[in-house]
Amino acid sequence: MDKNIGIYIHIPFCKGKCAYCNFYSLPNCERLMPDYLKALQTHIKESEHQLSEYYIDTVYFGGGTPLCFGVDRLIKVFDSLKRHGKVLTDSEVTVEVNPESTTYNDLVKLRKAGFNRLSIGAQSSNDDILKTIGRRHTFNQVVRTVRDARDAGFDNISLDLIFGLPSQSRDDWAESVVKAVALQPQHLSCYGLKIEEGTPMYELIDSPIIPDDDTQADMYLYTVCELERYGYKQYEISNFAQPGYESKHNLKYWQGKEYMSFGAAAHSYVGDRRYGYISNVSEYIKKVMSGESVVDQYEDISRIEKASEYVMLGLRTTHGISTEEYKAISLCDFQRGAELLGLYSEQGWAKEENGRWKLTPEGMLLSNMLIGQILDAQTKHRIETGTPWQKDEYATDFVYNMLDGQVEHTQLFNGI
Repeated sequence: MDKNIGIYIHIPFCKGKCAYCNFYSLPNCERLMPDYLKALQTHIKESEHQLSEYYIDTVYFGGGTPLCFGVDRLIKVFDSLKRHGKVLTDSEVTVEVNPESTTYNDLVKLRKAGFNRLSIGAQSSNDDILKTIGRRHTFNQVVRTVRDARDAGFDNISLDLIFGLPSQSRDDWAESVVKAVALQPQHLSCYGLKIEEGTPMYELIDSPIIPDDDTQADMYLYTVCELERYGYKQYEISNFAQPGYESKHNLKYWQGKEYMSFGAAAHSYVGDRRYGYISNVSEYIKKVMSGESVVDQYEDISRIEKASEYVMLGLRTTHGISTEEYKAISLCDFQRGAELLGLYSEQGWAKEENGRWKLTPEGMLLSNMLIGQILDAQTKHRIETGTPWQKDEYATDFVYNMLDGQVEHTQLFNGI
């Protein structure tokens, strides 16, 4: 029986880079769009044999700003996927949109073509803060976009919000949350600002205008509590949904399920392999159209990697992890990890329910540190007990490489 798979389409075009953005995207490159469309269609067609082994139950168009690519081009890409893959009629089909570049007519076209979920980049209800971080919309445009989306037939709408922004107070954040809830979206993603090297905002990393860790922690815990009051259940560190409206596509990432991607800089996880495409639109177009490989990253995933990712990703979610599932993946017990989780529960950072360990909201604030300690303890345990397929140096290196660059901050608010 064919398995299910999610599809991600990367549209790396935008009107201008936001001050905090480190994703691969190209502002004002309309000249490349016609050829990029052809490359995507060709790449999907060439993958028909691989796609034939699966039913497609989620599709996600991300960016960049996908609508900058043009609604007609997005629909043509989706049509190619339906032509060469088995897209289920009830598949979740998401497209990211920004309020300033979304029109009612665009939304009507998308809905008629089979798109059924919107992820709207709202970020804040404070127009001054929006301007500071390089956003080109106002909150009134967010309100209009939600209204237009409902009128166009969308009944699955998600809003993105960011806390920890420059000069943002707790009251500013609370106002953003309350105003977002008032729009009655089915889903909310609430991310903490992550300042990346190479972005315009990096020069502010130690600035006093950036809310400190205690303030951001307070913002986060307020969010969890407030959204629960309004019926939004937290199901992942940064994501909240009304019952039945969790992002099915993003859950694939957090649950270690298969997904296949198309487009420059996109990544896939199929079978026991993970691979990524070149992060250059011109090269991607050239290589696809000439029949060359566009893969520039490739790795086979070992048992130790699967087991470690199971812990790392599972503890991001409120579904959590179980000892039995870990054993089935790793062929090793979870003794040391369970011991640590027991200690964390005494601190109020973790809890065990129905045989599953999960982090509390307070524990999620410390998730990088706690997960790093668990992985380190499990690695040492495997080395001590002499698991036959384990290469000691590789395992230890893998744990630290996987968490490299994350453990210096105890918070892990940024989403996948």
